[in-house]
Formats: sequence, C-alpha cells, structure tokens
Amino acid sequence: MTNKDTKELQVKPKQEIKTATEQTRPGLVFTPSVDIFETDREITLLADLPGVTAENLTIDLRESTLTLTGEVESTGGADEEGLLLEYETGKYNRHFSLSNLIDQSKIDAKLNDGVLRLTLPKVEEATPRQIKVKAG
Repeated sequence: MTNKDTKELQVKPKQEIKTATEQTRPGLVFTPSVDIFETDREITLLADLPGVTAENLTIDLRESTLTLTGEVESTGGADEEGLLLEYETGKYNRHFSLSNLIDQSKIDAKLNDGVLRLTLPKVEEATPRQIKVKAG
C-alpha cells in the first residue's frame, strides 16, 4: 500500500536553496513548497511559509517575474538559551514566470497561518465564453 492509499500526511523537510551565486547576507535560504491550481478564470498559488508574518513578506512583480521573499525571525527570547532547536529559521525565496494570460494589475495576496494564497486572475480575453448566435 502506498502513502497515497493510506492518506497519511508526509512531512516534507525544508529545502535549503543551493545556488552557485554568493549571498551578501549570512543565513539559510529556503524554497517554500507550493501548490498551484487553475480554473477558467484564475490561477491560485498556495505557498507554505511557516513563521513568516505579513510584515516580513515581500511579493515583487517585475517584467512578468513574480518573486516571493519572506523571513522567519528566531522564536527564542533574548535571555533564553536554546536546549533543543529543530526549527530552522532563515529566509524564503521563490520566483515564478507569469504568462501574458495573467492580469497582473489584479493579483491578490492573503497570508493566513503561514500559508500565502495568491490569486492570479486571467485576462478577460483568456477566459472561455460562449458566443450567442443571432438569427437573421
């Protein structure tokens, strides 16, 4: 029986971004996991950003590239000593190329309990529709 058959939740560990470029700031950088769904009218992107607050999240759109950047600050207090630290903190970063079917002026973003929901509406010309036939 596979995990899909038993419907068990599988923990996916954070994946650190491995790049050939040099970072200008110290610390870990993670790739957030995403799910992407599509309807006739829009594309919905759900990004897993645990620990990121709206104040520490930046969504940038330049030249049809959508960039998500978030930062998780340490959860311990200044006077606390860490005894067991399994939760890694750092930055999240992910890029998406948008097609010309997306109405970039109407993109909506909501962050709730560490899950970012981006709604990417399609341009009117791209949404399917029926053409009425006129008699005569």
